[in-house]
Amino acid sequence: MSSTSVSKVECPECGHTFDVNEVLSHQLEEKLRRQYENKSAQDKLLIEQQQRTLASERQQLIEEKAQQAEQVANTVAQQVKEKTTLLRKSIAQELEAERTEQFKLLQQELNDKSEQLKQLSRTQIELERIKREKSELKESIEAEAELKLTRQLAAEKQRIQQAEADKNSLYLAEKEKIIEQLKNQLDIAKRKAEQGSTQLQGEVQELAIEEWLNEQFPLDTIEEIKKGARGADCLQIVNTRNRTRCGVIYYESKRTQSFQPGWIEKFKQDIRDQGADIGVLVTQAMPADLDRLGLKEGIWICSFEEFKGLSLVLRDSIIRTSRAIATQENKGEKMVMLYDYLTGNEFRMQVEAIVEGFSQMQEDLNKEKRAMMSIWKKREKQIEKVLFNTANMYSSIHGIAGNVIKALPSLDLPEEN
Repeated sequence: MSSTSVSKVECPECGHTFDVNEVLSHQLEEKLRRQYENKSAQDKLLIEQQQRTLASERQQLIEEKAQQAEQVANTVAQQVKEKTTLLRKSIAQELEAERTEQFKLLQQELNDKSEQLKQLSRTQIELERIKREKSELKESIEAEAELKLTRQLAAEKQRIQQAEADKNSLYLAEKEKIIEQLKNQLDIAKRKAEQGSTQLQGEVQELAIEEWLNEQFPLDTIEEIKKGARGADCLQIVNTRNRTRCGVIYYESKRTQSFQPGWIEKFKQDIRDQGADIGVLVTQAMPADLDRLGLKEGIWICSFEEFKGLSLVLRDSIIRTSRAIATQENKGEKMVMLYDYLTGNEFRMQVEAIVEGFSQMQEDLNKEKRAMMSIWKKREKQIEKVLFNTANMYSSIHGIAGNVIKALPSLDLPEEN
């Protein structure tokens, strides 16, 4: 019998033939499906229960946080209220004690006055004055003494008030004087810091020139002219990998408020003494007929920023000229050619074109400096305003609370020895 016939069963009642494998497969599939649905339903219920639990815990956590925040706020408010109440009570007690002491002194003085009046009355009785005259005199003296005492108390009160007012006005005047003196000292210190020493500024520019040349041209020889020696500030001997001493550039540094025409003649003499080819005068103040880099009486005059671009062009021109005249035999003609080229109009226009970029950079830098100075000035005014308002607030509180508020050394006058 085949496997197909074995897996099939015929119903004895209806004669219908069933496939046993198919029935078993269907039953197994139905069982697995019910198990999967039951498992899915259980998992869904479990997930929903966990979600409800998480939501409940989250809501509980939110409520706990709110309660804690409310408790902290209530605690802080209560502490602030308690401290405020204590401070007010302390101030009130001190004021009450002061008033009580003053009242006792006045009462004692009044008792003394009354005792004197009684003594005076007894003296009048002892002088055998009649009873009516004695009574009238006593009343008169008492009334007069009371009026006098009232006037004295009023006068003393007015004197004390005036003294306190004068003291406060003097104290405020002293504070204003100190603030004014501090402002003047601050302005003087700022001006000194901005201006600096002229000699120190010149030395700083000299060092900056030497450092820039050494960093920019490692093949060249940068010689510093020592202080006190005759000559300019810095000597640049131009070298290349193939040639040495192609030419010499002489630098003079000036950093003063005005340009002196006598500098040029002295500098030209120094150039001749040192045997240099070109002279460059780096100055903060330009001549009256030059507002930027230019050639004046054979000397290049420029600012510190323009010097960087000018030195690059001068060095390149010296190297090119040295190469061009290397084959020339007449050494004097070489120097003439070099001098004519470096002092010619073509070379000057090339230098000006290169330096235009540096000039624009300098202008942008100046704009940034002005903007920063404006910001610093605004912040300085804001700080002064905050300090002034703080001092006023401290003085008002100190005037009300008295010695309860501890003194601040930075806001009080120093004690005299």
